[in-house]
Amino acid sequence: MTVVDIEFSPANTDWATLREATLAAEQRGYGAVFVFDHLAGVPLGGTTMLECFTLLGALAEVTSRVELGTMVANVWNRQVGTLVSAAASVAIMSGRQFHLGLGAGTSPGSTWAAEQHAVDAHLDVSLDARHARVEAVLDLAARQWSAERDGQFATFPSPTPPPTRIVGVNSERLSRIAGQLADGINVPWHHPHRDRFIAAANDAAGERPFLRTAYSTYHRDLLDPGHPDRVEMTERRIDRLVLAVFDPLNVWLSDAVPVWAPPDSTC
Repeated sequence: MTVVDIEFSPANTDWATLREATLAAEQRGYGAVFVFDHLAGVPLGGTTMLECFTLLGALAEVTSRVELGTMVANVWNRQVGTLVSAAASVAIMSGRQFHLGLGAGTSPGSTWAAEQHAVDAHLDVSLDARHARVEAVLDLAARQWSAERDGQFATFPSPTPPPTRIVGVNSERLSRIAGQLADGINVPWHHPHRDRFIAAANDAAGERPFLRTAYSTYHRDLLDPGHPDRVEMTERRIDRLVLAVFDPLNVWLSDAVPVWAPPDSTC
């Protein structure tokens, strides 16, 4: 069965509401709460922003069951080692599974790059370099979080279990990298080449355990396993569905539909 997760945007939502929404997501039975990784609210159409790992650390403290994660962490927003340590730190503080979604970042000429330009953050013009940055994060995380890690990592944070490393993909090439090096992929469900991305990752992953996740904009109909999209996800062996809430969260909070209910519930 596909696990249903939720993703919240700090771009137009204050901390108190994000906290309330995350507690509601835990109560309603969502598998995980994901947050966006941006430096400013403009790319998501908002007026503010909270740094994602700081936010997730706070959410780890106020929750007890729901898993947490990034979808996706831009590999150019932090030095590689800082990104790996940040994810490990939240995983340790939460004491449960953490999901490190990773993104290769945009090109310097994209409108999405404005927030990086504002703070003089480097974005490589080369797609090869942007993919290589993802590989560098995956490699360092694997080495640093290994039970047999090298002595140079002896005092770095060591989360148990290690975070799952999920690559957000929008090309077959990046899908193959994810299949070779990561624990899973995340595909935009309505992308016209979605099935090609999934196939490329599956082929590269072979028979080893591999997590297939998809994301879509939140709509309450997608909570129904019988919805046509959900049926299609099952057919494509999608393990997790991340429903992103882009609108103000008070809309979602008022839509109090449980994902899961105890057996004795009358819901």
